[in-house]
Order: sequence, then structure tokens, then C-alpha cells
Amino acid sequence: MPTIDRTITVPGGAEEVFAYLSDFTTTEEWDPPTQTTDLVSGDGGVGTRYRNVSKFLGRETETVYTVVTLDAPRRLELEGDASSMRLHDTITVEQKGDDVQVSYRAEFHPEGAARLATPLLPPALKALGDAAAEQMEECLRRLPGASARAS
Repeated sequence: MPTIDRTITVPGGAEEVFAYLSDFTTTEEWDPPTQTTDLVSGDGGVGTRYRNVSKFLGRETETVYTVVTLDAPRRLELEGDASSMRLHDTITVEQKGDDVQVSYRAEFHPEGAARLATPLLPPALKALGDAAAEQMEECLRRLPGASARAS
């Protein structure tokens, strides 16, 4: 199963970082292929649904994500359903002194004819993961708590 696995460390507090990332609409800011993410239903807790439109490998794809685990301020898991792909995203946040370590894992489960493209995914996912980690770090460093600790 193709995956993206990245870990970043930024100054700040776990609560603030988790609050930012668990509002999945912020993917518009930190996930490069995301065009839009809208809250469909829920309050951010388990069962909340988000509609995400992303452009990846030249194709626009709509995915409906559902929050399946919310353990604030430590862990968020979402399952996504796109037309030919199931996704499972896990974000973990851990306070490490004055810093916060964020791990992001996205699992891709191609279905049907999309399975034929599975061998082509790793290079594209590596580039996507690198860009997402860089953009996420940049966004998290702009949070008010991060700038206060960094100065």
C-alpha cells in the first residue's frame, strides 16, 4: 500500500498545533494539492465529514473524509473515500519540551482500475509528501504560540 510518512518539529504548544490541524479545512493552507476543503457535517469530533477537492497528477479528485479518531491534543485519524481510492490519514502531535513533533501518515488504497497505477504512485507521493511537510511546517511556524516561543 503506497504511503506518505513525514515528521516535523516546530516550536509551540501541542494544544495550539492540534487545534489547527484537527480543523481539517486548514488543509487548504498546508496541503499543496488541496484546492478546497469544506466542513460538510459535524463539530470536528468523531463522525465529522469534510469534502476535499485536490489536484494530483493532473486530475482533480473529490474525497469525502470522515473523522474516525479524535484524541485531543494527540491523535486525529480520518478515512477518505474518493471514486477509485480509499485513504486513511493519521496525524499525531507530541509535546517535546518547547517544541511540538507532528507526524503525518497518509495511506492510499487504490480500488478497481486505479490499482494498475499503483507502481507509478511512489515517486509522485514522495514529492507530494515532501511538499506537504514543508508547507505544514511553514504554516505551523506562523501560529501565534510558535512565534512567541521562537523569539
